[in-house]
Amino acid sequence: MPCRISLAAALTLVLGAASPLQAADDAKTGTSNAATPAAPAAAANPFFAASTLPYGFPPFDRIHNEDYAPAFDKGMAENRAEIEHIADNPEPATFENTIVAMERGGRLLERVSRVFFSQAGTNTNDAIQKIQAEMAPKLSAHNDLIMLNGKLFARIQKVFEQRDTLGLDAESKRLVERYHTDFVRAGAKLSEADKTRLKAINAEMASLSTKFSQNLLKETNASAVVVDTQEQLAGLADDAVAAAREAAKTRKLEGKFVIPLMNTSGQPPLASLQDRGLRQRIMQASLERGSHGGEFDNRAIVAATARLRAERAAMLGYANHAAYVLADETAGSIEAVNKLLSQLAPPAVANARAEAADIQKVIDKDGGDFKVSAADWAYYTEKVRKEKFDLDSEQLRPYFEMNNVLENGVFFAAQKLYGLSFKERKDLPVYLPDIRVFEVFEENGDPLALFIVDYYARSNKRGGAWANAYVAQSGLLGTRPVIANHLNVPKPPAGEPTLMTYDEVNTAFHEFGHALHGMFSNVKYPRFAGTSVPRDFVEYPSQVNEMWMAWPEVLKNYAKHYKTGEPLPQALLDKVKASEKFNQGFATTEYLGAALLDQAWHQITAKQVPAEDGVLAFEAAALKKAGVDFAPVPPRYRTTYFSHIMGGYSAGYYAYIWSEVLDADSVEWFKAQGGLTRANGDHFRKTLLSRGGSEDAMALFRNFSGGAPYVEPLLKRRGLTAAGN
Repeated sequence: MPCRISLAAALTLVLGAASPLQAADDAKTGTSNAATPAAPAAAANPFFAASTLPYGFPPFDRIHNEDYAPAFDKGMAENRAEIEHIADNPEPATFENTIVAMERGGRLLERVSRVFFSQAGTNTNDAIQKIQAEMAPKLSAHNDLIMLNGKLFARIQKVFEQRDTLGLDAESKRLVERYHTDFVRAGAKLSEADKTRLKAINAEMASLSTKFSQNLLKETNASAVVVDTQEQLAGLADDAVAAAREAAKTRKLEGKFVIPLMNTSGQPPLASLQDRGLRQRIMQASLERGSHGGEFDNRAIVAATARLRAERAAMLGYANHAAYVLADETAGSIEAVNKLLSQLAPPAVANARAEAADIQKVIDKDGGDFKVSAADWAYYTEKVRKEKFDLDSEQLRPYFEMNNVLENGVFFAAQKLYGLSFKERKDLPVYLPDIRVFEVFEENGDPLALFIVDYYARSNKRGGAWANAYVAQSGLLGTRPVIANHLNVPKPPAGEPTLMTYDEVNTAFHEFGHALHGMFSNVKYPRFAGTSVPRDFVEYPSQVNEMWMAWPEVLKNYAKHYKTGEPLPQALLDKVKASEKFNQGFATTEYLGAALLDQAWHQITAKQVPAEDGVLAFEAAALKKAGVDFAPVPPRYRTTYFSHIMGGYSAGYYAYIWSEVLDADSVEWFKAQGGLTRANGDHFRKTLLSRGGSEDAMALFRNFSGGAPYVEPLLKRRGLTAAGN
């Protein structure tokens, strides 16, 4: 239902967040609506009425911190009244007066939730964090008030039982079935005593999740590494040194340098820094986040959350939390996920060990009297890359200027494939000066959507990259999409160009794949809009969009030197292509480490969850049992900063590799059908991107591709067909 779905969407604004290119930033500034002065007492709350701006675009210039709590309170009150009206309706339950009525409800709560939780992730401050902590248990209770309402469920049950005789179209019938499933999974069939306990569990988990994310942001900021002299930064690019100097100035550390931490275990500067001692400091700071005591320690939160999830799963009739989650995904079962991960782990680790041997040879050749460690991997990988392929990744950055990447790369590919055009809208209010807004048009000139671009890293922005909808498409409500993409690209000093890394460019294409999924949505009901699909399917369309990054026609159009305008040299491009499978043992192993760790935490019962002081030992044992305990390649996320599994990806981080099976198969389809053509784009849009969650996800895949997926293209892509080769 809108209230539940909008809340769930708002709490899990992580679409693409774990694209294997996540990042996190540092400190605590920001001058958005969240930092504006208090609103005049007489001013109307901007959430109380629908926005009059194009597409229902949020009126960021009128939104103040003080507006959120009253809007939440009023939104919940209105929604409660709507639900009571539906549940107490003396008329027999019908599709229109029960299911459709719920789809129409919760509009105010929807508006404030989408804006607030997006701002909490992208532009937070103390006031927002306080509101977030206060609202988390209230929103959880509101959700339970609906999902555990016996009279309401009785009406849903009645419509569900009659669904085959109501003359419903396919999407409407699926909506009935989806509502019934949602309510049952939420505990609608539990006893009153169990419902009471479930409400307490849900409220506590909501508070724990909020506390975890706020701890992580603060801990990541506090863990930034301070460097005393520029000499210690030898090897770092000039613009990165300048950024480190600016970061120190913002912390009032004149004359020093600050290296902020990103969200993943690995940190970008490690690939360039020559000072091994500094590399070790950075890696240690990264790996210890949330687990070394102090006010931001997350171990107790992790253990408590795992225990509560396991208890809830058992209450709902499942063996564990993973079984509960996977029953509603395309994977369907623990066994299916474990089979895929166990297939990939041995060749991945074997390849990583072979890569480590190559690195060790370079270390030994350079006279290094040490064994390769996690702090050394990225630095020496660049040396091996240069030796094997004569390629230095820094050579690519001058050809990836941010605006060129966006307009002549991401947008150009969408124009060629789907006929879209983009016009910047500078008349719409934004929450920070760096934010850009584009109106998106169909080939025939019809307006389609608004697209918000928020690419820069900030100290008050959560790590990673993600997409979210400020307004979701719905035929029932007559709404058109407003979709945002968020990255974490370090902002250069004023006047300097923003040069992106190869991985950051890939992330931009990935996240725009999510945006397309939202913008192309053509469904009637809000419940099915855009990316409202199973978690292990949602990453698939975005991963497919990554293929256009290096497509010759697209690359030629945007990969131009920011000074000379010269295209990326063919010789350099050939080196990039030759190195595509390079370091895939590392990339796959660090990802699998995190995915397997996620499953380990969620495939246990409440009694098996360790105490706070046993969290790290549990993690180590889980990695060893899975065969991915290779110290030079730590998991992409360790437990205490694994924000995905404290949010919408719990027991679902496997989704990236699961989706990549579909993606790799689809890339082969596109290539076989002629690649970047309007016919191919229109087919992908019609059969899959436009359908949202209105049909079974795997049926949509088969409609697009003509058959079932197979894993061989993925193994070939990652170089895992022959372990160690």
